[in-house]
Amino acid sequence: MAYVSSKKAPRRSTAPAPGLTPDQEAEIHEAFELFDMDKDGRIDYHELKVAMRALGFDLKKAEVLKIIREAPGAQPGENVIDFQGFHNQMQRMIIDRDPQDELRRAFRLFDEDNTGRISLKNLKKVARDLGETLGEDELQAMIEEFDLDGDNEISEQEFISIMADDA
Repeated sequence: MAYVSSKKAPRRSTAPAPGLTPDQEAEIHEAFELFDMDKDGRIDYHELKVAMRALGFDLKKAEVLKIIREAPGAQPGENVIDFQGFHNQMQRMIIDRDPQDELRRAFRLFDEDNTGRISLKNLKKVARDLGETLGEDELQAMIEEFDLDGDNEISEQEFISIMADDA
């Protein structure tokens, strides 16, 4: 009887883990698979760092190495993590995120000139970067609809209010 290796890449479930939305689950899968170049179900330190950044986590080297060391099945001296270890860590980190911090981070993506406000100019750039073909009148109408203090811009607090009401 021939020996069959059990070192296949682990099967990746499609059911969302408890506490994650289907979109979050898909993001974890996509981030891992993007960097698992040889499809063996493992990524190294550098790939892990970039995959985590893609999920919104910018950790220092020591923190990334700690994640690898603490992953189930970690091998001493091997700076790699398998899908299950990656999934477990990302699930925990996503669940532990502070929604207010996430909204502030999203606000900063719009506020490219760091004024603490989203101007028509900022909104135009984001729309253009996303490939949206909204006219200036439409973008201005968006600002006017959500501009609570009448200054013709969206403050961080106004942005958080908009996004929190949307959730």
